[in-house]
This record gives sequence, C-alpha cells and structure tokens, in this order.
Amino acid sequence: MKKICDLVNCDYDIEIYGITDDSRYVKDGYLFVASKGFNVDHFDYIEDAIDKGCSFIISDRDINIDFPHIIVEKDISKLYRKICEKFYDVDFNKINMIGITGTDGKTTTTSIIKELISDCAYIGTNGFEIKDKSFSTNNTTPVVSELYDDISKIIKSNCKNLAMEVSSEALLHGRVDDFRYKVVGITNITGDHMNVHKTFDNYVLCKKKILTLLKSEGYAVLNGDDEILTKINGKNVVKFGFNTNNDCIIENVEYLKDKTIINIKYNNEIVEINSPLKARYNVYNVVMAYIICRLFGIDSSLLLSRIKKLRCIKGRTELLDFGQDYDIILDYAHTINGIRNVLDSFQNYKKIITVTGCAGGREKEKRPIIGKMVIDRSDVSIFTMDDPRYESVDDIIDQMVGKNEDYIRIIDREEAIEYALDIASKDSVVLILGKGRDNYMAINDKKVYYSDYDVISNYFKEK
Repeated sequence: MKKICDLVNCDYDIEIYGITDDSRYVKDGYLFVASKGFNVDHFDYIEDAIDKGCSFIISDRDINIDFPHIIVEKDISKLYRKICEKFYDVDFNKINMIGITGTDGKTTTTSIIKELISDCAYIGTNGFEIKDKSFSTNNTTPVVSELYDDISKIIKSNCKNLAMEVSSEALLHGRVDDFRYKVVGITNITGDHMNVHKTFDNYVLCKKKILTLLKSEGYAVLNGDDEILTKINGKNVVKFGFNTNNDCIIENVEYLKDKTIINIKYNNEIVEINSPLKARYNVYNVVMAYIICRLFGIDSSLLLSRIKKLRCIKGRTELLDFGQDYDIILDYAHTINGIRNVLDSFQNYKKIITVTGCAGGREKEKRPIIGKMVIDRSDVSIFTMDDPRYESVDDIIDQMVGKNEDYIRIIDREEAIEYALDIASKDSVVLILGKGRDNYMAINDKKVYYSDYDVISNYFKEK
C-alpha cells in the first residue's frame, strides 16, 4: 500500500492498494489507468472501475466526473510503468535479466535457460515460476502491472536471475521499455500476429527492438541461419547456427533414439552437447541456451552436465506416456514455421496422425498454408477447433483445407483427439498441435476451461 501522492505528482493523499488498466481486475482501493490501448480503450471502462471500488483514476483525457483523478495527456504509458516501479519497489539493479524473443522457440529456450542457471525465475507462456512455486499468467509477457508485480516478488525472494519470454506485442506496447537485459536472444523471425502488426516489416521492427534494451555491456545472441538475423551485426552480437560464418558453428548433429548429440565449435573449442530433447529445432534452442548461459558466466562443463538432465518442456514436443504402444506428441505449434518443424521431425514414423486447427480472429492468410502442409505431411489429417473466438469453426476449416478432400473434420476438439487415439497403432505417432498446455478454449469473448492434456489423460483413465 502507498499513497498516490508518493507515486505521482499530485495533491491527493489517497491510499492505493493495487494498480491495473483492466477494469475486470479492479478491487477496493485500486488505481485505475484509463488510456487508449491498441485493442481496447480503457477510458470506456471508468464507470465499471469505480463501481468495483477503485479509489483513483489516471486518464489520458478529461473524465468529466466528480471523482479523484488526474489527466496525463502525454506519455501516460511511461508514467504507468514508473508508477508500477515505485508501487512494487522494483529495483532493476538487483536482478540479472535474460530476454528471449522470436517467432518460434521462445518458451523452450527460456525454460532451458531457467533450468541451467541456478536461482533463476521464469516468466513466459507456461506462467510465472520462482523458487518452487508456479503461477499462471494471461499473456506470454504479462501486462505492465502484473509484470512489475512479478519482478517485485522475484527481488523480494532474493532470487537473482530471471529468464523471460518477450513477445512481439509486449515490445510493440512498450511493456518492457524500461527493462535492461544482461543478455537477449532472438530465436528466428518468420512472421506471426499479423493481425496486430499489420505488416511483416512492422513485426520485424518489433522483434529487433529488444536489441535496444540491452545493458551497455550486454550481449545479443542471434540465430545466424535466419535470413533476417544474419544481417544484424555489432560488437556484442554472437551468432550461431549451421552456417560456417557464424561465431558458434553447429558442426554435426546425431539424432539417437533417446538423445541428440550436438557438436559445436565455439571460441575455437569443440564442444559436444548431449541433449535429451529431440528434433532439429531443439538443436537451435539448446545451442542458444548454452551460449547465453556461457555469456552469463556459467562454466561449460557444468552446463553440459545440466543439459544432459534437462526435462521435457511441457507442451513443447512433449512426449506423453500412458503405457500405449504408439507415441503421442503434445505441442503448442501454431505458426507456419512451427508446424512445419514438428511435422518434419516425425516423418520417420510409419503412420502420422495430426490433430490441429487455426485460431479465429487472426491471420486468415496462413490457414490454407498450414492446412496443405498438414495434409501433405500426415497420413491422417484431423481438423478441429482451436480458439475460434467469434468465427465459425467450419469456416476456419474450410479455409484451411480448400478443395482438398483428404482429411477428417471433427469440430469438437475433445472428440477429434479421442478419434486420433482410437485409430493409432504401433509405430504410429499422434501429433496434437496448437494448444500445448493451454488450459482454456477462447470461444466468443470467453475463455472456457479446456486442456488437451486432460483430454488425453482422461481417455486412458477411461480405457
């Protein structure tokens, strides 16, 4: 709790118990920030915030109401961050931060780093993890007040390090503009969230923005095999990949049944990395994590021993074992590149059964590309719902499959997954793509509880 006059220059002596710009989360004594966002004009929800007990309002225009408030017409987003910094007692000098962005691989790479660095917290798609506690989050990179609250908890717990995913939307909306990272990484740039960024060039600019958030002595680690990232150069830029002009060269990869052996040349040394994570894209994720941790000051031999013991990342090429004689892979892949990578990684199976869909309300142009790719690379293609929002699932599937008739349509995702498991047999693989470990289905404006993992688990319990 703090007084508003201690947070912002004003004459009001009112106690503040929390901060938000989302009226749904307002509680008694909260400060409500009413400004025009990218998707929502929070100004429209002032009355709702007052009804729920907010005690003070900061607005970007006159609210014409007898209620404690101030008007801030310029830089209200910057003020919002500074208020959160004061309210939550955030001192960025007390924490070493790693920020990972990119189209694919953010969650896996960040989760690996979290496992490799002692005393390290995690913020990302899989939630907020600190010490032995974990919490769910609504966004890959939480909204400003939630993000600063999380940072505050990390500092107060005396945790010294943080590995966090930084989404393109967070960079676009300025949520991390006041952060300064010790190391940043960009996994790749192939395009996503075009409904938000409008053009690919805008998307690229957002991703590159993370490079401006480095400390003066910080490092940027880039996938040097990526067409866009290979053009970025600088004193503290480290590139890695299979191309021989990279600073860290992946010289050889051996894919075995229970592990992947990766030989890299880095700083004129040959290093053999023994990773339990499968697939070519996880080679990139593991190597990026290794380099970042080396730049973070961790000894190579210690890193190599910890990589050997890595656990599967939930919802990321997650191999599920319920005693069945076939493989089940649960993966969050929803971008063109992400789905292609997963499909290509399992082409050695006798039978590939794929369950997927596309989200409603965004990026209709990628639907036919994903649909054709799934049909071409799968023996059985099952199309179903995936966060349809306000769109018809049938319409989404129609756009995915076009005139192709070599597919199965099952609208209900639970039924689609159960059907895929019913027809699976020995030496086949069931790829369940799009949701990962999400615990909701976005239908209209609601988030209804739903979990692919629970559907699969219950299937075998009933068996």
